[in-house]
Amino acid sequence: MKKNLSFWLSGLDFQIEPSLKQDLEIDVAIIGGGFTGLNTAYNLYQMDKNIKTAIIEKDFIGFGASGRNAGFSMTLFGFTLEITALRFGKENAKRAYYYMVDAVQYVHDLIHKHHLDSDYEYPGFLRVAINDTYAKRIQKEIEFAHKLDLPGIYWLSQEEVQKRIHSDIYKGAWWEPHCGLLNPAKHAIALKKLLLDYKIPIYENTPSVEIQKEKYNKILIRTPNAKIKADKVVIATNAYSFFYKPLKNKQIPIFTYVIITEPLQDSHFATIGWRGREGIEDSRNFVHYYRLTKDNRILMGGRDINLSYNFNLNQDQNEFVFKKLKEDLIKTFPVLKDIKIDFSWGGPVSATLDFAPVIGFLGDKNIIYSFGCMGHGVSLTQYNGLTIAELLLNQQTKRTDIFFVNRRIIPFPPEPIRFVVSLGIKKLLELEDRWIDSVYK
Repeated sequence: MKKNLSFWLSGLDFQIEPSLKQDLEIDVAIIGGGFTGLNTAYNLYQMDKNIKTAIIEKDFIGFGASGRNAGFSMTLFGFTLEITALRFGKENAKRAYYYMVDAVQYVHDLIHKHHLDSDYEYPGFLRVAINDTYAKRIQKEIEFAHKLDLPGIYWLSQEEVQKRIHSDIYKGAWWEPHCGLLNPAKHAIALKKLLLDYKIPIYENTPSVEIQKEKYNKILIRTPNAKIKADKVVIATNAYSFFYKPLKNKQIPIFTYVIITEPLQDSHFATIGWRGREGIEDSRNFVHYYRLTKDNRILMGGRDINLSYNFNLNQDQNEFVFKKLKEDLIKTFPVLKDIKIDFSWGGPVSATLDFAPVIGFLGDKNIIYSFGCMGHGVSLTQYNGLTIAELLLNQQTKRTDIFFVNRRIIPFPPEPIRFVVSLGIKKLLELEDRWIDSVYK
């Protein structure tokens, strides 16, 4: 077992559940043991304890993004609010924002209701401007949010943001109090323990080899050592969804990278401040995102991404990006020039061609999939678990009626065109970041 996939996983001691060895016949089979799958199972149990549900996971709970992400439970949907409005209309951009507000609250309430050991805190969020161009970009986005009557989003002046966190490069910031931070791997394991307490079977080291429709609307899932027959199936595999042919070109895995420091000392905080422990992003296209951990390390991620050719997922390490992240950290906080980097890692996030998530059906409503959270999925994937559970039970709610349920997806072309198109989009975004950065050097 690769427990060194992230800093979060390396610090945990947890048991792996046995793989599936005997055939099953159940109501709902969930493929994928990340936040989406775990929360779907949780909500099905809350709605009807008689539903027979099981989760199968190819590796172990927390192996994917749910054990490697930065732990931001935030309201960002897709790429930006304005891009969402351009793609889906202003009313749907507004609905997306409120869906995400509810998603953050859902995670907050879930943790407190069940006393989950998730290292959870609720410090709010800053999107910082590191030069005047980015300051104008953020202010424009805030003005757009206010035109949509979205509450709780404010502009902080340079003086105001410096009082919270001191960095010479900060020119102002978007402030939003509705944001939580957590240890994602601990949270995933806590959810796993909760489901096991409910007697919901979880089979790890159990890949799904094949999914096919059978007679009488049953769905057959083949695994290496056993078969599952289910009435309904949830494909909750996010960036790994390409394994199933009908989903192969609907999203792509994009690799993002993270470093984490040794614990900061009081002398560091005396210079930096950051007593409010806010989660932070900047406003570049390839953002930097950073936060404090429970033991006062700084996690910094982002800056650049890797694309996979033909869905190659062996890209968890990138020494060039790790080196640049360390340089960016010191540029942001020069007092950390001698800080030691204790851990670095990477992993894939799921991206659609139009930068927006989707919950969809394959054929009839008996197979549901979900992906495309663009790296902002901590709150979204978990809340989607509630939405998926409602869809499975044919309920009609404000969630099941949301515009990205069963929306039309713009497919990626096949290889090698897919890689060329993806690389072209990346280069355009990268060139804009470089141009803006160069103006202020």
